Amino acid sequence: MIRNLVLFILIFFCLGCEKKQKKQSYLALGDSYTIGEAVSNNDSWPMQLVKALEEENILIDKPKVIAETGWTTVDLKKGIDEAVLNYPYDWISLLIGVSNQCQGKNIEVFKADLEQLISQSILFAGNKKNRLFVISIPNWGKMPFAKNQEREKIATEIDNYNQVIYEVCSRKDVAFIDITQISRTIDSNPHFIGSDSLHPSKSQYAKWVEEIIPFFINSSND
Repeated sequence: MIRNLVLFILIFFCLGCEKKQKKQSYLALGDSYTIGEAVSNNDSWPMQLVKALEEENILIDKPKVIAETGWTTVDLKKGIDEAVLNYPYDWISLLIGVSNQCQGKNIEVFKADLEQLISQSILFAGNKKNRLFVISIPNWGKMPFAKNQEREKIATEIDNYNQVIYEVCSRKDVAFIDITQISRTIDSNPHFIGSDSLHPSKSQYAKWVEEIIPFFINSSND
């Protein structure tokens, strides 16, 4: 009798551990910022995010990343079409548009593409809008790489793109997370500059993660 009771307790404990350790899935969509250009893979913001969330008892598996340096919205849509996706995913992030701005693409075309990408992302999240978050475009014009370029023009265009992103997110009722202000503080935070003088460093990405974590905590409680 006692032996059976001990065996039952051990089985119950093991099953509880297995359930507790099950990790959630995460799909990260984007461009060079999402893959972490100029930093190691483990220092990209999606990887830092997963690690930071462990401290909040939110366990997430290694992100499935669909992103490449230089991708516009058109490139990302093509990348998604060509990818093998095992959806629904528990969490999805979207950060896209800087290459549209850099390449002088029509902002109305960007808006239409973004609406399509967000609709796809909602589908990939099992139609759970509260599991999708969209991140603003950082102001790369503040980086040393842009010292000989029209920085005010870049800043204005980035603001215009981010306004479009904010409006589309509001209309579709999905989370918009603003990290652009962080990207504009490199004058007082030179350690925010990545090794290529264009992309963020590990420490800047860490600040992005601080802005993102509350979204996960709030959405996990829904």
